[in-house]
Amino acid sequence: MTDRFNTIAGWVLFSGIVGLGLSSLSSHVFQADKPHRPHEMGYPIAGVVEEGAAEAGPDLGTLLAAADPAAGEKIFAKCTSCHTIAQGGPNGIGPNLYAVVGEPIGKGKAGFAFSSDLAAHGGNWDYETLNTWLHSPKAMVPGTKMSFAGLSKPEDRANVIAYLKANGGGPDFPAPAAAGETAAADAAKAPGEGDAAAAGATAAEEPAAAQNAAPAQ
Repeated sequence: MTDRFNTIAGWVLFSGIVGLGLSSLSSHVFQADKPHRPHEMGYPIAGVVEEGAAEAGPDLGTLLAAADPAAGEKIFAKCTSCHTIAQGGPNGIGPNLYAVVGEPIGKGKAGFAFSSDLAAHGGNWDYETLNTWLHSPKAMVPGTKMSFAGLSKPEDRANVIAYLKANGGGPDFPAPAAAGETAAADAAKAPGEGDAAAAGATAAEEPAAAQNAAPAQ
């Protein structure tokens, strides 16, 4: 009886060891215990953004071309607890923001004491930098004293930038990327290229093409 019990117990123990080994092996082969997705997806899943990829959206030039300073003023209302924007207005918890577009970043605004991290950032408040800052100040300058979480909607950021430009001016907005890419492609095309229909286009068709061209920015 004892020998039979020992045999059964031995087989049970052996089965447990084999099962544990197979479980460990399968977890390494199939990464069953890993929270991340496989390096290559077997097939695309609708609505899932590839890892490391950003959602496609209009470029900043396109957003600014459609931006509304009046809408930006309404969004800026949440900033007035810290900032003034009137010409000659005082600094508050944050600096006065009149004519901020084009100013050096973090360099004494009428005596305002910026954080050392922002002062060391360098560069000027151009449109790209303002867009990055308004999206997330802490992401752009981790040591900033500004506690504002940021504006997640690109259209909101564009409207605020347009409002800032309306209060103190600034350079022209960048041209929408589509217009710039079209111009670059046309400039790079060698003489004689294009299909036969384009090559044989009549002069009467030229005004229509000009009407479809993107307006200068």
